[in-house]
Amino acid sequence: MDLPLRTDLSSASLAPAVGRRLPLTAIFVASDAAALLLASFLWSGLDDLGLMFAFTGTALALMAFSGHERPRINPRVSDDLAALVAVLAIAAVLVAQSGDDVRLHGLLRVFPVTVVLFVAFRAVACKLVRTARARGYVVDRVLIVGAGEQGSHLASILLAHPEYGLRPVGFVDSFDDRGLPLPVLGRIEDLADLISRYGVRRLIIAFGGTREPEMVRTLRSLDPLPVEIHVVPRFFEYGGISAGGHVDDIWGIPLVQLRRSALRSLAWRVKRAVDVVASSVLIVLSSPVMLACAAGVRLSGPGPILFRQKRVGQRGEIFELLKFRSMQQNNASDTQWSASGGDLLTPFGKFMRKTGIDELPQLFNVLSGSMSLVGPRPERPYFADRFSVDVDGYADRHRVPVGMTGWAQVHGLRGDSSISQRAHFDNQYIEHWSLWKDVVILARTVSTVVKGEGG
Repeated sequence: MDLPLRTDLSSASLAPAVGRRLPLTAIFVASDAAALLLASFLWSGLDDLGLMFAFTGTALALMAFSGHERPRINPRVSDDLAALVAVLAIAAVLVAQSGDDVRLHGLLRVFPVTVVLFVAFRAVACKLVRTARARGYVVDRVLIVGAGEQGSHLASILLAHPEYGLRPVGFVDSFDDRGLPLPVLGRIEDLADLISRYGVRRLIIAFGGTREPEMVRTLRSLDPLPVEIHVVPRFFEYGGISAGGHVDDIWGIPLVQLRRSALRSLAWRVKRAVDVVASSVLIVLSSPVMLACAAGVRLSGPGPILFRQKRVGQRGEIFELLKFRSMQQNNASDTQWSASGGDLLTPFGKFMRKTGIDELPQLFNVLSGSMSLVGPRPERPYFADRFSVDVDGYADRHRVPVGMTGWAQVHGLRGDSSISQRAHFDNQYIEHWSLWKDVVILARTVSTVVKGEGG
């Protein structure tokens, strides 16, 4: 039975206190700063104010970078104690090494007291966070995806325990809402509209009647929205759920927080800065090679030096990709699938393809922002349209900028290889992206070029 999108619930009727939001992170930062300043005072007194502020600032920066200043749904000092002590130790060692032996001895003497103070202040902060949530000062509206037994149980728990700061507004599923503690507001395809309509800040995936492939596609489409996603793991009753900053729990039910879109992170902005700087430097360094290629292409036969072709980039936008021309002129190249070019390749073109230097002009695409150094390889519009229909998850590759090289390419998925496997590797790259992964891909690409395994 198709369920209509529920429109009988107003956002104002759901959570009158949601608009009053306290900055919970500020509670943790203030608490941590107070504990660290007090510990520094015990360490050095007022004789070394530089030490006090250096230790406090270093420790707070490390905690912010590692995500330990963001309150959990169910904040407990014990969950993060080992990681917090490690951060304090690193900060103390860094500061102590900047001075003399007196600082180091002071560190060893006062560090246990520092840990005790920090834990005590953190415990107070956790209590304040739970109290603020219970009194409605900080409430996140929640949609529960899955109206089965697990989803219904979760809704009942959240309604009975306001200290989690999560107020469920309804379910998303194909079931009707008879016997449920909250209404079914719509189906999985309505999710984006429901998030906007009810001001939802978090999703809890409790599964239900929606097939998982369909759910994956929908969740990927939510990347631009400011919503956090938590999943109830399958078979969590049997254990095996590792602890960590991404795992929380609600009344004994674990919730694994999904990593959100890389495009929303500070590191992604760093990636763009690296692209600009690296492409500029590489253009200068490779200019003699590019001049030699231009001369070689000109001497290899009639036609332009640069091959320009329409490709599909981020968000499906069309851009013009640049390469050195390695083939004889071919007017059917936009719609003709050819893995290697076959007899159309010129002798000099074969050399460029083998070494990969025919793609050096794409550094200008990177500099202009239409491409990145690393990302899914761009395809021609004709084939991108076909693959988006025939290959599951292919269109999801367009969530990020396309690249000169990518995760699929360094696994040998180029030329006439499986398109579905390429899509799988590209989406895996997006969902597990990091700056370090880009470094690994670039290193493996250089290795491939040096070994002459390109093309």
